[in-house]
Amino acid sequence: MTPVTSPATDPTTSRPTPVPTFAVISGAQVRQALEGREKQLTELVEATYRLHGSGSTVNPPSYFLRFTDRPTARIIALPASVGGSAGVDGLKWISSFPANVGAGLPRASAVLVLNDHDTGYPFACLESSIISATRTAASAALAADWLTRNRPRPTRVGFFGTGLIARYIHTFLTGTGFSFDSVGVYDVSADSSAGFCGYLRQTGAPGHAPEVTVHESAEDLIRSSDLVVFATIAGEPHVTDPAWFTHHPVVLHVSLRDLAPQVLLSAANFVDDVEHCLKAGTSPHLTEQLTGGRDFLHGTLDDVMTGRVDPPTDRPVIFSPFGLGILDLAVGKYVYDEVARAGNLHVIDDFFHELRRYG
Repeated sequence: MTPVTSPATDPTTSRPTPVPTFAVISGAQVRQALEGREKQLTELVEATYRLHGSGSTVNPPSYFLRFTDRPTARIIALPASVGGSAGVDGLKWISSFPANVGAGLPRASAVLVLNDHDTGYPFACLESSIISATRTAASAALAADWLTRNRPRPTRVGFFGTGLIARYIHTFLTGTGFSFDSVGVYDVSADSSAGFCGYLRQTGAPGHAPEVTVHESAEDLIRSSDLVVFATIAGEPHVTDPAWFTHHPVVLHVSLRDLAPQVLLSAANFVDDVEHCLKAGTSPHLTEQLTGGRDFLHGTLDDVMTGRVDPPTDRPVIFSPFGLGILDLAVGKYVYDEVARAGNLHVIDDFFHELRRYG
């Protein structure tokens, strides 16, 4: 669906010309458009990865705004462009302020601006923390699917970190066909672990609820899981022993900085985009700096999906996604189209004022 426009008259031709409009889409509207559509959204993310692999996207480096007086905080700009049927450009502006958690606020907040493919005019601003969590979870579920197609389907999942992203990933895993006999939980915050366990109990189907175990150590969690999800706010590696992974699990290394280079060097490593992942102090970046090369990388998720690379089964398999702005755009455009189709766009009248070239 193209952006909503209203007619005007071009004084040089007397022909109607479209006047750009601008809509604001709230978090409640975003949630309504996305809720319960895990399979459809994972397919959308897969299609976007395939577009990226074919060169039909533009995804420049992310830009990090950091603060000398708030060293743990950052705001990141992710500009991007998606071709294909979506045909949309835009920018995600997402902040990460870990101190928010102690004040009872989520760590991350975000907005997404969508720009029209033909005119460049921004046509919508969407609350984007939900969009960001959704595309992250859909990407993780997609990777879990493709990276386990040549091995037994995982039945024991472990979550290292139990915040909002972990909750979304679990929702997308179960919403795309994964079924677990056991769910392991580990977090440095007992309150976070308890909250996540409460969520798991609420979502378990009667008579089919998996066994939920809160582990006392990270090692116990990893050794007891054949699918491990890292969803922490770690700024540097804290899991250093490759021996914890000798049972060859699939690892969704979503938080990117948990694993020491020696763990990656003992595994098969896949990323969403090579150039994006090998920067900003991520575990793959540290591994490249240590080894002086990229031979430890086996390929991208697109390489797996297109059959260019087969994930091995004789070692751990680690997926480290940097998180691409093109995924935010694809999901954001999906939300915009759904809200517009329902007739619920909140259009800001006269948002654009100077629309005549000569006044």
